Amino acid sequence: MSIFHGLSAFPITPANEHGIVDTDGVMHLIDHLSASGVNSIGLLGSTGVYAYLTRIERNRAVRAAVQAARGRVPVIVGIGALRTDDAQNLARDAEAEGADGLLMAPVSYTPLTQDETFQHYKAVTEATSLPLCIYNNPSTTHFTFTKELLCRLSDIPSIKAVKMPSPKEGEVATELTELRASPVGALAIGYSGDWIAAEALLAKCDSWFSVLGGFFPKIACQLSEAAVKEDTIAVKQYQERLQPIWTLFRELGSLRVVYAAVNHLGLSDAQPPRPLLPLTKINQERVVKALEWVTIL
Repeated sequence: MSIFHGLSAFPITPANEHGIVDTDGVMHLIDHLSASGVNSIGLLGSTGVYAYLTRIERNRAVRAAVQAARGRVPVIVGIGALRTDDAQNLARDAEAEGADGLLMAPVSYTPLTQDETFQHYKAVTEATSLPLCIYNNPSTTHFTFTKELLCRLSDIPSIKAVKMPSPKEGEVATELTELRASPVGALAIGYSGDWIAAEALLAKCDSWFSVLGGFFPKIACQLSEAAVKEDTIAVKQYQERLQPIWTLFRELGSLRVVYAAVNHLGLSDAQPPRPLLPLTKINQERVVKALEWVTIL
């Protein structure tokens, strides 16, 4: 089975106010996740604030993560960058440090055309032998992959997966069926947007790219396992248990919520990179209550 299957947990990347990565903090988080049964670790994804870190710091994070994982679980590294040559260098760096796969979003300032994005991905895949997952994240990148572009990209041999954003609730199965009936079906198709995870897993998506998995990996694994077994009663129970967290993710943004969560759980004392600010005290208390609701049930 490819590394782009199952539960992929996305942790934060602990760093100080100057963007210097806390490698001990990275290793602590990766060790925690590696021992918890996740299928892969999504390092330097959006939750890992890749866009706020320099090439040097990103490389330090990769080195620490690979060392901590010790081959127990694949490490998939985000390499999104404005420039194609920078993304190529990040891909080479990740491969040199022993990463198992890559994840890339079409980061831009000037909006990209569909062909520019295709050429960007093609050039990056030519710089590395690692398998790559397309990071389709329009809410952050403001770029929308057409189905035609995804089909073109699926012809590139080293592109093995696509990370899809959450569609409207109730539409995952339909979208998944349509994608699998097209050339995109040659790729492993996974979803982000944790609040639709249960729906996507029951629809038999290939992977769940999970923010929750980055700080509550055991509960995320349990939800995934229940869905694989088609235990709809258990899945519904997990959804009800996790609803307060999903609500906060959607209202406040999962990145801000996850920093408050890892701080409360004692997994890290890192703060989000400026100009992002920590949640207000009132909202941090809401996060604590949501976490307590999950753990006491």
